[in-house]
Amino acid sequence: MKVSCPTEDQIRDRMRDGKRRAGGVHAPVRAMLAALFVFSCLACQAADRASWYGEEHRGLPMATGQRFDPDRLTAASWFFDLGTKVVVTHDDRSVVVEITDRGPAKRLVQAGRRIDLSRAAFAKLADPELGLIDVTVRRF
Repeated sequence: MKVSCPTEDQIRDRMRDGKRRAGGVHAPVRAMLAALFVFSCLACQAADRASWYGEEHRGLPMATGQRFDPDRLTAASWFFDLGTKVVVTHDDRSVVVEITDRGPAKRLVQAGRRIDLSRAAFAKLADPELGLIDVTVRRF
């Protein structure tokens, strides 16, 4: 069974949509519903998956037009705008990366992979030998 948990941005969007549709719903009721929604998300044990890419891509152009450097704290994702900084957390370690490229491949996204980290960013979270780890990702 695959469990998914909405990101903070999705929660914000749903709240904004709810305000448009709610019309006569009072602010305290909306606030209570939002708190319940956020609590249910925090209680969820779902995690995203992250992998890394490195030397074989060094110097190749990324979606931003910059050249890829596996020693910088960057990442590829379809879920955030280019230039966005995100916090990626694995166990008790976190790293802030900038989204500079698009990826993972569609088939990998469908399998639950949300982000590809540069080798340097992945190494701050776990041993690169692992190849794939469970993470949480949120805007910085």
